[in-house]
Amino acid sequence: MSAPLRVWVDRDGALLRLRLARPKANVLDAQMIAAIAAAFGEHRDPGAIRAALVDHEGPHFSFGASVEEHLPAQCAAMLAGLHALLVAMLEWPRPILFAVRGQCLGGGLEFALAGTRLIVAPDAQLGQPEMKLGVFAPAASALLPFRVSQPVAEDLLFSGRSVGAGEALALGIAQAVADDPAAAALEYFDAHLAGKSASSIGFAVRAARAGMLEEARRRIAAVEKLYLEGLMATHDAVEGLDAFLAKRPAAWRHA
Repeated sequence: MSAPLRVWVDRDGALLRLRLARPKANVLDAQMIAAIAAAFGEHRDPGAIRAALVDHEGPHFSFGASVEEHLPAQCAAMLAGLHALLVAMLEWPRPILFAVRGQCLGGGLEFALAGTRLIVAPDAQLGQPEMKLGVFAPAASALLPFRVSQPVAEDLLFSGRSVGAGEALALGIAQAVADDPAAAALEYFDAHLAGKSASSIGFAVRAARAGMLEEARRRIAAVEKLYLEGLMATHDAVEGLDAFLAKRPAAWRHA
């Protein structure tokens, strides 16, 4: 099986590039999460790097995390890995740009929410559909309210609906819409980050995130505990996941 992620340094050593490389779904399974974590870990001290850019092969950014890995036998390890990655991204002392086309759902959107600037194509669809499977989105529950108002976050988290590029921009989930989001991200980098001091950018990132980072760590730990010890002890959470994998309607017991 091919490597799930392409990693290289661009712009004369100034820009770390990460590209999800398992189209069309680009599922954030354990192997993909480990590869992304390793890429950021290898550049834990970014030196002259001014930012990172995450984009993707294929028509869709990511369909989300592996549903199989949400089942009781694997969900604790899956959540621990994903949440550790997101916290490491929030701690990473440089901006992280995201360029998204097509579907950006579930764990894929949670991954993008740990970034700094999200640029989407007009065909983008962003959402947290977990509630349709009888579960909730732990990391998005913690991170989405930092980007949008609490009522907007609750609408998206409770309904499981997706939003298009225009609504994502209006709500504040995305920061720009462009026909070629990767090219637009590179233009943003060249215009606004490339000429800056890498060390000064690092201090600016740390300063801007100081209070948010502490709160994000606390929120993520709390929702992970609620997911594993509360939600996954219910019939409906397991039933919803099983029904999705079996491609049948769920039989809810509401407990």
